[in-house]
Amino acid sequence: MATTTINISLSKQLLDEADRVAEKEYRNRSELIREALRSYILTRQNLDSLYGYSALQARKKRVTVKSLDRVIADYRGR
Repeated sequence: MATTTINISLSKQLLDEADRVAEKEYRNRSELIREALRSYILTRQNLDSLYGYSALQARKKRVTVKSLDRVIADYRGR
């Protein structure tokens, strides 16, 4: 796969911490940042999927933002 070089700005503190983690894991800085970005993208996709499922279930059960507290309380038996 072809790669493209980019420039990003990081605080010195964040860069120092990233370098410590990279060294601890025997990676270089680029490998660590690539893995962090892959992880973020996957997490974001999973959350989007979860939010979509939750919205669908809420519509099916006719749960609104206003009724949410009541629905939660009813579910908990209060």
